[in-house]
Amino acid sequence: MQPTHPSQLAPDKPVTEEARTVDIIKVSARSRSTAVAGAIAGVVREHNRAEVQAIGAGAVNQAIKAVAIARGYLSDDNIDVIVIPYFTEVTIDDQERTALRMVVEPR
Repeated sequence: MQPTHPSQLAPDKPVTEEARTVDIIKVSARSRSTAVAGAIAGVVREHNRAEVQAIGAGAVNQAIKAVAIARGYLSDDNIDVIVIPYFTEVTIDDQERTALRMVVEPR
């Protein structure tokens, strides 16, 4: 499976160098959704975009809940965000896995 990057979905919107250097927020099934939401909100405030990565149903569930909570945190600052999900391949312990990655950025 070919990884799909958000810039391929919106070719008229180039990905800036700053956007490429923002760390990926990795979410597990055991992650606290409120803690992840705080991280997402903080990164969006500082870098104007965040990337969230999850592998597996439980992790995706926590990540989606965190994004929903982060929208509430950011709305206090009048920042309305959208989410652009895409699949990507990652290597963990010499094994290829499919991850769900979400770009969170202001509307």
